Amino acid sequence: MKIAIIGTRGIPNHYGGFEQFAEYLSLGLVQRGYEVTVYNSHAHPFQEKAWNGVDIIHCYDPEEKMGTAGQFIYDFNCILDTRKRNFDIILQLGYTSSSVWGWLLPRRKSIVTTNMDGLEWKRSKYSKKVQKFLQYAEKLGVKYSDYLIADSVGIQSYLKDKYKKDAIFIPYGAHIFLQPSKEILKQYGLLPHTYNMLIARLEPENSIEIILDGVVKSGNTATFLVIGKHETVYGTYLKNKFRDSRNIKFIGGVYNIEALNNLRHYSNLYFHGHTVGGTNPSLLEAMASQALVCANDNIFNKSILGEDAYYFENSDGVAEVIRKIKKAQHFDKITNNEEKVRTLYDWVKIVNQYDHYFSSIKNSL
Repeated sequence: MKIAIIGTRGIPNHYGGFEQFAEYLSLGLVQRGYEVTVYNSHAHPFQEKAWNGVDIIHCYDPEEKMGTAGQFIYDFNCILDTRKRNFDIILQLGYTSSSVWGWLLPRRKSIVTTNMDGLEWKRSKYSKKVQKFLQYAEKLGVKYSDYLIADSVGIQSYLKDKYKKDAIFIPYGAHIFLQPSKEILKQYGLLPHTYNMLIARLEPENSIEIILDGVVKSGNTATFLVIGKHETVYGTYLKNKFRDSRNIKFIGGVYNIEALNNLRHYSNLYFHGHTVGGTNPSLLEAMASQALVCANDNIFNKSILGEDAYYFENSDGVAEVIRKIKKAQHFDKITNNEEKVRTLYDWVKIVNQYDHYFSSIKNSL
């Protein structure tokens, strides 16, 4: 079966969640005998035509020159290229800048299935006009897809309620982290379990400011790592606001999965502030890395973590957790979350679910 994956900046991952997902899924499918093609930005650091058996097609992407508008042109170029090929299934990851071109997808010769991601129009960084457009883009994403995928039960219910459309629930996956090493800690001058951290895009809806306000309110002087690209307008705002808090360290984006896993594993508290979306990959990876999680109190996070995490609604809640909670006292939560990854979110099982799903929708024609 020939599968195309569009909607990411490409693999191997140098950006974020969908790229990490595309990397693991494509590799798993190739190992099961699929012919898989992933579309990459022409500016992606990896410039070869194949990666570990996955075919790579580079398309022109002017995002660096044009900003957000460039994403629309890149998605347009990817979709135009799919029309030249004979893919059995096109897996579209997200809809934000691609669904306006959905009418161009080659649905007569390829099945189009879309992972609808989260509720993009709820992101607080967007203006009212942009939020309205994203609601329209979401509607088009549903319209121009033959099948829908939801990565959380919350999104699955939302699609059913709003569009009367069934979506199959397939979450993201994670690998259990089995070989921790303290070497990476030396790079940051850290000792095990003496620091707290977060990993996220530095955007308002990821509760970064709320978490860091809580760090300051707590009076705790332990190092707090902020991992995420900060050379942005919002990143600059945060760095300026917290410049006098010497324990808060903005260390930028880190994309080496071994380094991230070790930092998560040896942290005292791992904060997950995401408020919009489904099953977030970084949350699953934190669980798989045996981190003690403190998450924003919302349905998406609670449906995954249940009682095996601490939650916050505001900066006061963050401060209280930092003051009171030590990782060594709560290994039951850590163990329970690790077991969830083994039984529900293991990458082998997730790839098997996609394997079965692709076979079922192809055979339904």
